[in-house]
Amino acid sequence: MKDKPFISIVTPVYNTEKYLAECIESVLAQTYDHWEYIIVNNCSSDRSLNIAEKYAENDSRIKIHNNKEFLDLVQNWNHALRQISSKSKYCKVVHADDWLFPECICRMLEIAESDPKVGIVGSYRLDEDIVNCDGLPPTISIFPGKDICRRALLGRGYYFGSPTTLLIRSGLIRNSKSFYDTNYYHADNEVCYKILRNWNFGFVHQVLSYTRRHNETNTTFTKRLNTFILENLMILICYGPIFLKEEEFKRTVKRKIKKYDGFLGYSVLKRKGKEFWSFHLEGRKKMGYPIHSWHLFWRTIVYLYNRILDLLKIK
Repeated sequence: MKDKPFISIVTPVYNTEKYLAECIESVLAQTYDHWEYIIVNNCSSDRSLNIAEKYAENDSRIKIHNNKEFLDLVQNWNHALRQISSKSKYCKVVHADDWLFPECICRMLEIAESDPKVGIVGSYRLDEDIVNCDGLPPTISIFPGKDICRRALLGRGYYFGSPTTLLIRSGLIRNSKSFYDTNYYHADNEVCYKILRNWNFGFVHQVLSYTRRHNETNTTFTKRLNTFILENLMILICYGPIFLKEEEFKRTVKRKIKKYDGFLGYSVLKRKGKEFWSFHLEGRKKMGYPIHSWHLFWRTIVYLYNRILDLLKIK
């Protein structure tokens, strides 16, 4: 065991009794067994804590941390990662409503150990009933981090999935006071760009994790406001100058803004509420790309015009 890298597996939990047992069972079923499993309960009001404690009673590798007070989503992610062992070489997050295939850690570890400059390892994932995080050359397993970020920013693929999809070097987590930036709702996406400025990206061409899409608090909030479209623009503004050439950056920002404005024009017709407009208006203003009422009006007209043309073509 001394020669085998020690892995910290972390699951933040909040009211996921419906899925938690399946998540824990998938960790116990891993073909690689030199790990600790930290389950962080964020003041759940259901049976989540009881379920975790029953498994911990039967396996000493499972450790329960019960939060004294409720933390926001990203704050709890950071809090959970601060619980990992000082001797772990890699960290594997598994969200409580997701699960891992048995070879997940073993296969990711092989790639990570093959190159000391690999900071993150990803793989294909089963996203409900769709396989994604694909598009990379199947004969290559290690990529310069800057190349991966460049491809993603240019819209040529998305390879990071969610925290459940990735294996990360523990040193990168321990060296950061706040691993996930709390200014981002999708902080797990942003941190990949931050790491890959200086590290390589490993990839296993195999489906190794399952992501569940359910109609509960986090997913509902994300869909209702479409938080992705704002935060993807935030990431482009922040990291585009690092990974893209100047002309590429300007062209990509222009294209993203046009698409974003079209989405907002459509949203006018959908009669979105105050929460939606506050989120997008304030977010765009902070980035230096405010939404002007006349521009929004024009985009709404353009959307209607295109829809009328489409209907005429159908007839």
